[in-house]
Amino acid sequence: MKYNDIDFNNKTILITGGAGFIGSNLAFYFQDNFPESKIVVFDCFRSEEKFSNGNLKSFGHYKNLIGFHGDIICGNLNNPQDLEDLKKYKFDYIFHEAAISDTRVYDQEIIMQTNVNSFYAILDMAKEMHAALIYASSAATYGSQPSPQTVGKEGPENPYGFSKYAMDQIAYRTMRENPDMTIVGLKYFNVYGAREFFKDKTSSTVIQFGHQILAGKAPRLFEGSDKIVRDFVYIKDVIQANIKACAPKKSGVYNVGTSKPRSFQDIADILQKELGTDLGTEYFPNPFTGYQMHTQADIATSQENLGYTPEWELEAGIKDYIEDIKKMYAEEVLHG
Repeated sequence: MKYNDIDFNNKTILITGGAGFIGSNLAFYFQDNFPESKIVVFDCFRSEEKFSNGNLKSFGHYKNLIGFHGDIICGNLNNPQDLEDLKKYKFDYIFHEAAISDTRVYDQEIIMQTNVNSFYAILDMAKEMHAALIYASSAATYGSQPSPQTVGKEGPENPYGFSKYAMDQIAYRTMRENPDMTIVGLKYFNVYGAREFFKDKTSSTVIQFGHQILAGKAPRLFEGSDKIVRDFVYIKDVIQANIKACAPKKSGVYNVGTSKPRSFQDIADILQKELGTDLGTEYFPNPFTGYQMHTQADIATSQENLGYTPEWELEAGIKDYIEDIKKMYAEEVLHG
């Protein structure tokens, strides 16, 4: 599927965080559709190191790249020499997906160093190489702002959300100072789809509920889950947004969602229908205070300036994803 007229063949493309969920999907998109493109994946890959909340420090996983034929560089955003090593290439497009993306990490120093400090270096590289820069922002920048969440009305409530908010401010200033540069920030809402399994506890409820059901258990949902809604966006729509962001009407920061929020209960019910089960639902009290009850992306500017129109309803997205959910369950849950 080619989302615009850009021919990426014979172009050199950098994907930071390329062993992660969205980055690896981008890598295969280019490999499958533009076999003559030169793709460079930069990722620190996972170690056994964990944050104080028990989650892994890096979600990059080699299994997300099995079948990938491009260049792979293991490097860390916090190491200036690793970033310097990238300068042996001349990139035409930079997709900056690498970040600490765990919303429940509260170590502000490591988040700001990793997400914000390195962004200056990435912007400098894009400027020097005349590369288009598309970077991952986040719906976490909105905190608990009322729906629909609209670009320009942010209120981050955790260090991760703030770091992405700071990146957006730096990007806006760079756009003003360099009107000839192409810079697009994409605020992803709740993304689900293939290659997210290795995000561990931070993977979407779609795969988490799917694996609970495949294990023969009723999906476990917060009480009142029919009233908790999120803007769930399928990975293929996220790829579409990234590709269209390479030729925007104007640089800017844009929401990537469906603008059609759905409940956690909907996900559990659609999965049971697709998997042919009738296990009911187990409810437990929501342990989180200040929990976001409703997200909905305002995508008017994304449609206008990127030409982005979501193509995947939740039912169709889950149906398309179901074989991968089963495969990951068989591979990882049964064989470890």
